[in-house]
Amino acid sequence: MKVSKRAQDVPPSATIAVTTRAQELKAQGVDVVGFGAGAPDFDTPEYIKEAAIEALKAGQTKYTAAAGIIELRKAIADKLERENGLKYAPEQIIVNIGGKHSVYEAMQAVLDPGDEVILPTPYWVTYPETIKLAGAVSRIVQTKKENGYKITTAQLKKAITKKTAMLLINSPNNPGGFTYTPEELKAIARVLEGTNVYVMSDEIYEKLIYGDTKFVSFASLSEDAYNRTLTLNGFSKTFSMTGWRLGYTAGPLDVIKAMGRLQSHMTSNAVTFGQYAAIAALGPPADEAIEKMRAEFERRGKYMTQRLNSIEGVECTEATGAFYCFPDVSGHYGRNIGGATINGSMDFAKALLEQANVALVPGLPFGCDNNVRLSFACSLEQITKGLDRIEKWLAQ
Repeated sequence: MKVSKRAQDVPPSATIAVTTRAQELKAQGVDVVGFGAGAPDFDTPEYIKEAAIEALKAGQTKYTAAAGIIELRKAIADKLERENGLKYAPEQIIVNIGGKHSVYEAMQAVLDPGDEVILPTPYWVTYPETIKLAGAVSRIVQTKKENGYKITTAQLKKAITKKTAMLLINSPNNPGGFTYTPEELKAIARVLEGTNVYVMSDEIYEKLIYGDTKFVSFASLSEDAYNRTLTLNGFSKTFSMTGWRLGYTAGPLDVIKAMGRLQSHMTSNAVTFGQYAAIAALGPPADEAIEKMRAEFERRGKYMTQRLNSIEGVECTEATGAFYCFPDVSGHYGRNIGGATINGSMDFAKALLEQANVALVPGLPFGCDNNVRLSFACSLEQITKGLDRIEKWLAQ
């Protein structure tokens, strides 16, 4: 059967590919340590699960409005005003089927063929593919390690052309584990004033920040920033609800309405009883549940960073957000390890998995071939075991 060129041009997700190979080895009885997952290892908080059960018992199993039930959109609007300083009417919010759906649908609603999207490295592997599926073009901006892998205002000014339709910002960042400071974001916002460039601000990791890091929503910086920004968020990371598939987008009314029209044909509403659970998730028990996870992630991240930096030829900046370390391992490129020549992150990740049974994600699909991504969304015991193996493997 014929497969469309569109589908042929989309590669599989690098993170899912690593996880799949690790699962294959585990099924064969191999003891694999997995650093590839982008999902918290905590269970969904009990009060959220109970809310879903109650909704099921109450018969909340039918279609809703494509954009989501009004009660949830009001709850999200309240959250955004209370925590992010963003005032949106419920009509300016759409509930999507997970964060990936939010990204895809927003790009379909805003981008036309030939439009350019400024995409700083490192970027989440799904961004360039969703840009491509919208017929647009990724204008990759290669950031530098000395700038913390963050786009500078000089780089942004240089990247803007007549075709620029969007700038994509992901802070806290996957895979980099870094965050933009409020001052850095304000400087970016000033550069965009007077342009027609939309901003997609992916804030899915907003609650997972460490040390003295201060999170700020891009749209809250000014009236100009508010009017040009699509704010994307969801429940997957903050509430350990990855399998529930609940994301949301807030922004200008005309764009949100366009997304609603697309969604009415694409998927209709997010799972109905899950929407009622999401209302509960935003309720009073949230702070305690989130802090428990956040504090543990911070502890693991500090330990992973210290261990990685103790390994010769590895450089790692401590994560200030999300749950990833993104070390530079290029000090080992050009080596032959266990019979495998390491010339880039793909070689590094493949050899490490096959020889030392440790799964991590190569940096090449994120736009940074000198780096690899390790998730610390796993137990400290597993982190220790995996890092011991990496250290031993590299010491050959």
